[in-house]
Amino acid sequence: MADDDLATLGPAAEPRTTPAARPADGAGWPQPGPGQAAPAPEDLPATGPAGRWLPRIVIAGLVLAALNLRPAITSLGALLEEVRDGLGMSGTVAGLLTSVPALCFAAFGIAAPRLARRFGPGAIVCAGMVAITVGVVVRPFAGGVGGFLAASALALAGIAVSNVLMPVVIKSWFADRVGPMTGLYSMALALGTSLAAALTVPMTDALGGSWRTGLSVWAVLAAVAVLPWLVVVRQRRALTGPATDGAARTGETPVRITASPTAWALAVFFGLQATAAYITMGWMPQIFRDAGVSAGTAGVLLAVTMAMGVPLSFVLPRLASRMRHQGPLAVLLGLCGLAGYAGLWLAPAAGAWAWALLMGISNCAFPLALTMIGMRSTSSAGVVKLSAFVQSVGYLISIPGPLLVGTLYQHSGGWGLPIALMAGLMVPQIAVGVLAGRDRRIEDET
Repeated sequence: MADDDLATLGPAAEPRTTPAARPADGAGWPQPGPGQAAPAPEDLPATGPAGRWLPRIVIAGLVLAALNLRPAITSLGALLEEVRDGLGMSGTVAGLLTSVPALCFAAFGIAAPRLARRFGPGAIVCAGMVAITVGVVVRPFAGGVGGFLAASALALAGIAVSNVLMPVVIKSWFADRVGPMTGLYSMALALGTSLAAALTVPMTDALGGSWRTGLSVWAVLAAVAVLPWLVVVRQRRALTGPATDGAARTGETPVRITASPTAWALAVFFGLQATAAYITMGWMPQIFRDAGVSAGTAGVLLAVTMAMGVPLSFVLPRLASRMRHQGPLAVLLGLCGLAGYAGLWLAPAAGAWAWALLMGISNCAFPLALTMIGMRSTSSAGVVKLSAFVQSVGYLISIPGPLLVGTLYQHSGGWGLPIALMAGLMVPQIAVGVLAGRDRRIEDET
């Protein structure tokens, strides 16, 4: 994206005027129509050098936030065996631990629109980065399984609200570039995921071999991500608020999200892909280690799986945004997942690199889902409702998967049944992906 393009980017509703032409008191801005409220001061474009640079700062904030939305999870997957031994976890409790992200995303994600309405999305994303920082640095030293879970929940709460608000930020600031900006965000998210998977074990060894240090070091990256969002908050430029705010100012008809078949299809698709993703992040290194692969190599294999999302997450949203029906992409990704599961069943060690690549392609159902969230509504107000609904319901759907895998693994003594479960869930994921990919808008359905 060229610098000239970045300089003109701002909230979708912002008039394209130069900073010098912006009156400090808001005079000269379009006046509200009949029955509409005047814009609040924080809704007016910012002035001064920081205001001119604000779109670039938002982009930096998006990228840094995305880099921090998975390391708290994948770093744990790379050291799960050491954490289990250090805290005395059973296989079932470890399975519960891999289910905690989905539970927190569902519980805290649903609160994101209300929090954003009151404080502004910029402030909530900033608070989310702070929560990640504190949770990640505290949890290894909290003492016992309970303290570890509580601190993890704090970090995951920060991830949850940021998860929900990222599509809203993109739709609000870059309405004419939803595909490319979703691609940039998804690419950064995949990069952060793969870096945590690849570097956690060697960093742990380099820092003395303690799994506690290896997990807590990722708080540094989260602390850096706080900085651009502090600038956004200081500029009183909280990003476009949720649907009720938008409806109140523009007269939009409120969307009854639960009446939309497309919203439900997208929520189920999101839930099933999240199930597959968190099983992969939580358990795939252990599958390879049980097959005779070393801990370091198993971490690198997970990193390869996650790294596949870096280029594909940038390309896939661009491609999806140009298609009227995204169903064929959902089918293709699902078939790659089925092939990867078949390989993990038949020859987990012999074809480990191929299976890691196939699972990485399959996991790109996540940026596809994010892109469809941005495309299935006509407004930022609709997107925030759809994003909260899809992600909260989706993560609720995904909660039992990792826990069930851990239980099956412990009681069956092998990976045959867990892998069969993963492959079986891929079939309905393909089906609902086709339904969610139809060229529909939730406003038309409700």
